[in-house]
Amino acid sequence: MIGKLVHYAADAILVSAVLAGIKRSTGLSVATSKLDGDLRSYVIQYLSIGEWVMDQGISYMSSSKYFERKR
Repeated sequence: MIGKLVHYAADAILVSAVLAGIKRSTGLSVATSKLDGDLRSYVIQYLSIGEWVMDQGISYMSSSKYFERKR
């Protein structure tokens, strides 16, 4: 039971990180302005977790010798 819960939580975080990547690369984001009150705050908080995961991943990759920046 706990294993499934952890699996679903990890999947939700990965989806949030993908949405953050889409937002950064294309500028498209979830239309939170069309949501009501509490749901809006939960969605914004959920998406901010994806932003944090992206920031941590980029920070790790930037300091790793296995990744290089090409422009």
